[in-house]
Amino acid sequence: MSIKVKSPKDSFTIMNELVLPNDTNTLNNLMGGRLLHWMDIAAAISAQKHCNRIVVTASVDNVSFKQPIKLGDVITIEAKVTRSFHTSVEVRLDVWAENIPSGTRAKSNEAYYTFVAVDQSGRPIPVPELKPETDEEIELYAGALRRRQIRLILSGKMQANDAIELKALFFPE
Repeated sequence: MSIKVKSPKDSFTIMNELVLPNDTNTLNNLMGGRLLHWMDIAAAISAQKHCNRIVVTASVDNVSFKQPIKLGDVITIEAKVTRSFHTSVEVRLDVWAENIPSGTRAKSNEAYYTFVAVDQSGRPIPVPELKPETDEEIELYAGALRRRQIRLILSGKMQANDAIELKALFFPE
C-alpha cells in the first residue's frame, strides 16, 4: 500500500457556529468547554480529510482566551493539518469571533490538536505524508516537530535529553 502525499489545502476546514443562550455562562459569554468541543470537531474533520480514515484525539495544546466571545457572536473555526508523523497528524486551529450587527471581527483563540488515525479495530495506522507549499506552511511544518517533542516530554513519553530539535533552539552548534 502506498501512502499518498498531500497538501495542507487538502485538509483545510472552516466551521461556523452561532453562540446561542444554551452555549453561554451567566455573563452571556461562550463557555470554554463548548468552544473546545467545536474546535475538536473542526480539527477532527481536517485530520480525517488528510488521513481518509477515522481519527481519535490524542492531545490538545494550551488554549487560552484572548477576549470573551459573546452571546450572538458568530464563531469561525479554521483548521488545517500542519504536519503528519507516522500515525498521527497535528492540526492548527484559529478561532475568530464576529459580531455581525457591529461589523467587528477579532481573533479569539488558536491551538494545536493532535490526532491518531485508526483502523476499524482502533489500532493506529500510517497516515499520508504532508508536503508544505507556502512559506507559512513550511514554518508551521518545521515548528510541529518541536511542538511534538514538548508534548511527548510533558506526557512522559520522551526524555528532555532526547528532544534534539528543542535542544538545538537553546544550544546551537
